[in-house]
Amino acid sequence: MASTDNITIVTATDNHYMVLLAALIKSIEINHTTEQYIDFYIVGDKLSKRNINRLNASVSSDKIIVHWLEMDKIIPEGMNLPKDKSSYPSNIYMRLFIPYFLPAGIDKIIYLDVDMIALRDVSELWTIDIGTNIVGAVQDLIKTVGDPQGGIGNYHELGMDKNAKYFNTGLLIIDRKKWLDYGVTEKVLHCVELNTNFASLPDQYGLNVVLYKKWHELNPLWNTYSSLPVKSPYIIHFFHRKPIYKTYDKNQEYKEIFYQFLGQTPWKDYKPVNEWKRYVKKLMNVIQKKLSFSR
Repeated sequence: MASTDNITIVTATDNHYMVLLAALIKSIEINHTTEQYIDFYIVGDKLSKRNINRLNASVSSDKIIVHWLEMDKIIPEGMNLPKDKSSYPSNIYMRLFIPYFLPAGIDKIIYLDVDMIALRDVSELWTIDIGTNIVGAVQDLIKTVGDPQGGIGNYHELGMDKNAKYFNTGLLIIDRKKWLDYGVTEKVLHCVELNTNFASLPDQYGLNVVLYKKWHELNPLWNTYSSLPVKSPYIIHFFHRKPIYKTYDKNQEYKEIFYQFLGQTPWKDYKPVNEWKRYVKKLMNVIQKKLSFSR
């Protein structure tokens, strides 16, 4: 049973990325040295029983308690996913619903994307004070709101300073009460729906607009992007090309670290797959969205 004294971590995945999640959880398990228990909530998008069993078998520490949730059952009644034009899976929006589906009494949450590897004890991340802010996050490779390589394309119309920092949503420390009081979920869904043409990274776009000047900047080592040659990162984020693909061309040391952790799970014999599987996955994401929105 979940406890309000435990560290609470949430992530979301589908079958395609379960292999990434297995390595992430193993990395958290191995680097966790305090006596604190970790409640790990996994929001699954039509996960197979086989993959669920394999993931459960990946966890050997009694300090990690895995809780399984079904994506279709956690979206609050009356809330609908926006009709974005991206090829990202719909499960990217599940981070928005975290404050609604967790048990009562849990006031602080760590959200992690599945394409991460922890090399530091998450209990250190858990103790960070984000002050009066709603979330804590790391600045993105897209540095500012007005960055021409991404950012908020319509920042001027939204009254935003183009030089304000822009954050990555792959890792979030969430203050649940402040999130709910401010109505973050509803505002982000509405924002993405209204600004679809600007939301190429839909959930990240919406969260940066809604939480403008309401986020605490974390040490970038907590969300180190795989394209950077950073020594001794706390958490590696394979934010673009994943190490499960043969075409992975970023930091090779990080790839080796990923497979070291994966090798301690039931996916230990996994071999990188061809790029076409990545494109098929993206195509299926688009098709599934269209089918969902047409109902």
